[in-house]
Amino acid sequence: MPRFHEGVRLKKLYVASDHAGYDLKTALVQSSIAATHGFETVDLGPINSNRVDYPDFSAKVVLAVLKDEGSYGLLICGSGQGMAMSANRNKGIRAALAWNEYSAKLSREHNNANVLCLGSRMIDNELAGKILGSFLCSVFEGGRHSGRLEKF
Repeated sequence: MPRFHEGVRLKKLYVASDHAGYDLKTALVQSSIAATHGFETVDLGPINSNRVDYPDFSAKVVLAVLKDEGSYGLLICGSGQGMAMSANRNKGIRAALAWNEYSAKLSREHNNANVLCLGSRMIDNELAGKILGSFLCSVFEGGRHSGRLEKF
């Protein structure tokens, strides 16, 4: 794992799920994927797999990302769609549902996505980790893509 200079603020990855995404969220939080890419992981819940409503946890991540410039979010539910739809209702949030590494990479490079959404019933933990890694290490290209985002 890379070492960072003392006093340097790590970027934050705010993470939340619903009950369906709880196990995948827990696995990703416990992994060192975010730290490997220079991110401090902040788990915003839930604390167990009891039934919860995904919009409540989407809102927690959205508020944190909007308040903390340069941070990213990770939202996980059964399909990823509910979290993406809920998050994208907020100005300044560009939530991308990704099912493979390439879609995550392009969501950052072309769309400057700041929230990644995953479906725990659609992908396994190993692939989810690879998708998260791809998302975190990709950089917005700007250029021709900037004008398109301004139309949002």
